[in-house]
Amino acid sequence: MSLSSDLVQAFGQRFGAGGRLFRAPGRINIIGEHTDYSEGFVMPAAIDRACLCAAAPSPDGVSRIFSLNRGGDVCELDPARGPQNDWSDYAAGVFSALQTAGVSPVACHIGLSSNVPEGAGVSSSAALEVSVLTAVLALSGIDAPRQQRAAWARSAEADFVGVPCGIMDQFISVSGLAGCALVLDCRTLEARIAPIPEHAAFAVIDSGVRHQLTDGGYAQRRAECEDAARLLNVRVLRDADLISLAEGKLSDTLHRRARHVITESQRVALTATALSQGDLSEVGCLMNASHHSLQNDFAVTCPETDQLADLARRTPGVYGARQMGGGFGGAVLALCDRERAETAVESILEDQERLAGRRTEGFVCTVGAGAGEIMP
Repeated sequence: MSLSSDLVQAFGQRFGAGGRLFRAPGRINIIGEHTDYSEGFVMPAAIDRACLCAAAPSPDGVSRIFSLNRGGDVCELDPARGPQNDWSDYAAGVFSALQTAGVSPVACHIGLSSNVPEGAGVSSSAALEVSVLTAVLALSGIDAPRQQRAAWARSAEADFVGVPCGIMDQFISVSGLAGCALVLDCRTLEARIAPIPEHAAFAVIDSGVRHQLTDGGYAQRRAECEDAARLLNVRVLRDADLISLAEGKLSDTLHRRARHVITESQRVALTATALSQGDLSEVGCLMNASHHSLQNDFAVTCPETDQLADLARRTPGVYGARQMGGGFGGAVLALCDRERAETAVESILEDQERLAGRRTEGFVCTVGAGAGEIMP
């Protein structure tokens, strides 16, 4: 059975027939890492891995949820209780965000099933939040612009769950376009379309090292960026430049953190130009430079992702590779020639097994559309 048919059947067994089906995708971020919370630029794209959400109004006014990825047991959703340190917090946070904004969602029965890998840097949490949000808004008869939907989904994670995330993941899950990345200005939330050349493909290779944004490293980097901005007399590092860095106001560590953010936003603009020209070799070089900056200036890579990125770059059919996501593990994103992408992934995984004695997983992804309802 398919992901959707399994979910529909499970939903019917627990709550009865009549649920509507929604989806929200995971994402890749081609370039622009750790720039979103400094109001910089990013280049995400939605992918064909998604969280599916079956939902129907609750007849007794109590919201309930289950996930086939978590054993399928039904639990109540009550945001008034606060976070329960459980996966369901991400869904409860959606209700909390809406209620805090003065919106009154209907109580819902919700079932989830996802093929977005967790902890691999492809935003499984944002896919869950946006799928639940899309369902709840539809069942409640509430319409809202994309920027508002993304802000509510982000609030679920940042304000309720307590993960200090930016808005990129939720925005692209809401707003993705098939065959296109978006150049997103994280200050204004204005987005520019960046079509992906037909001969390009992206591969996600899992390092096997799980990362949790709540573990502290991510929050520390964010705090370092805030400290650097304060010492440079700007509100956020978006407003700094390399000239101001040369004035010597920062410690070596803060200098390197700021240099990454400033140069990474520059790489986003250069990547958009290279994509418009179909120059995948240049895009690959920029992705390589991004990884080296994450490794040497921002210090958020790990030996496993460094090795994977290096293996990918040496593989025929690969133009470039970099660590993707919050860091300290997760996945490596490789830009490949479409005709050789599947072979390249298999070669990278074989080389990893030979050198490291372990084999993880990888997949070639299609750049797909954002969240919406799946019609029967």
